[in-house]
Amino acid sequence: MPAVSSVLVPYASYLRVYEPLAAFPEPERGHWARYARRGTAPTAQDELRRSLVGLLATPPVAVPVQESADAFVVEVDGVVCVCPWRTRLRGWLALEELPGTLPPAVLDAAVPPVVRGQAEADYERWRERNPDARPWIRTSVWQVPVRWFALFSDEEREYVAAGSGPGPGKAPVLRYRTPMVQARRRVARALKTLRESLDEGPLTEGLVDVGRWLEEFHPRSLVELDYGGLVHALPEEFLAEDRSAADVAAGIAALRAGDGAAAGEAYERLTERWRAVRDRQRAN
Repeated sequence: MPAVSSVLVPYASYLRVYEPLAAFPEPERGHWARYARRGTAPTAQDELRRSLVGLLATPPVAVPVQESADAFVVEVDGVVCVCPWRTRLRGWLALEELPGTLPPAVLDAAVPPVVRGQAEADYERWRERNPDARPWIRTSVWQVPVRWFALFSDEEREYVAAGSGPGPGKAPVLRYRTPMVQARRRVARALKTLRESLDEGPLTEGLVDVGRWLEEFHPRSLVELDYGGLVHALPEEFLAEDRSAADVAAGIAALRAGDGAAAGEAYERLTERWRAVRDRQRAN
């Protein structure tokens, strides 16, 4: 469908886990091994476009009928690691969150109650057969949640400006990648500091949730934070100057040292930066 694939679908960021092939049981391991050997894989934009095509149908297809057989693939120190899309599972999880993010009238117009009801029934039956299933990808729209930055260091930041590298019209890239053991260690240290310094709140609760999710995966996995489609919505100077992981690390370090003023300054930098992004959401 060229008319669809030529359109950029922006404004979503992603937290992904890439597991080594050894983490998958057969026959799934064989499928991903053959998939990785192809040498070409769809992009995050391709995945999002395919999901949106279903929502444009009448009635809308809120959740794919079949689970995706696609994945993102990276090679780390000679080890092939795979991040399955699991689009169907993520569609069900996203539907559960919609009532809290959209006004009832908008929700009913976008995804009618009968469609949601059928999807919920399908999900309940599927969960009975797959009680331990979990997604390899978490998605956030119009922001990168602050808790995600706690998993990474500024040294792991990778920024590629627009037009760099091969191919015409190449989009910018902003992402972080870290070994699973580092991500888990940083979550544990951040939680210890927050609990010793502050009352329980959304950041602490969010880190607990992310930490539990990370525990579901192989210890030799790779964790990636990808700004994804946000790079199409934000100016390049914003992307080039964005050091959010460094600000989160500085804030946590300041709390650990008992320096409330420095922690407040780091938090202010973060909130100002991402308030500007949310303002763009309202403008659109």
